[in-house]
Amino acid sequence: MARRSGAATLNERPPLTGALRREERTIAAMLVIYCRDHRHQPGRPVRRADQLCLDCGELLAYADERLRGCRYGAAKPTCANCPVHCYRPAMRERIREVMRYSGPRMLRRHPVLAVAHVAKGRRKSRPTDGGTHAHG
Repeated sequence: MARRSGAATLNERPPLTGALRREERTIAAMLVIYCRDHRHQPGRPVRRADQLCLDCGELLAYADERLRGCRYGAAKPTCANCPVHCYRPAMRERIREVMRYSGPRMLRRHPVLAVAHVAKGRRKSRPTDGGTHAHG
């Protein structure tokens, strides 16, 4: 079984820590739910991030790249509350579709990640530099 480039890239980088690691795990869990339920890998169960189809693996690698390049670091707000929209429009729409589908299903599969994500999203924290310029 050949590895997809997105999954290999994630494994070669040093691990994220703290809140960024939790966000990385949340995005990966949402993509696993989405990919599995939309049968992107016919005849093969998708249970982990390294089993995602090429499109979902690409989106996970892109999200990881955005997290690692976030100017706010550990103080990063949820994307919906961030003044900087660093995703390209097409990728932003793809991740929104995944989140709309997977978000409600996260409570059953990953309740701790789901509650932490919702709680963080409800906080109206402002990033320290208040940047308004998009990057990436």
